[in-house]
Amino acid sequence: MAWSLLGIAGILEIAFAFFMKGSDGFTRLTPGLLAAATGLSSVFLLSLSLRTLPVGTAYAVWAGIGAAGTAILGMAVLGDATTLLRILCILVILGGVIGLKLVTGN
Repeated sequence: MAWSLLGIAGILEIAFAFFMKGSDGFTRLTPGLLAAATGLSSVFLLSLSLRTLPVGTAYAVWAGIGAAGTAILGMAVLGDATTLLRILCILVILGGVIGLKLVTGN
């Protein structure tokens, strides 16, 4: 259950970054409210997963999902640069996330 909550928290972290970009520094109401809601929800679910998972593992996985997912979304939707080196770096992050899941006993 904790890993599922952590995965959802990571996805909400991606949504948070996306809405934060759309809020234009919190000058646009709807994206700003969505950024606040997804950010708070993400941190809340992370805190629930910390009841079971080690803090270092959970935080690294949460941040990794958020960072890699946001970079992928930026390339796919927002026109961020797509280079081979960038894609390889994202794969390294995802490899670390998967590795942490595999070596954590919970």
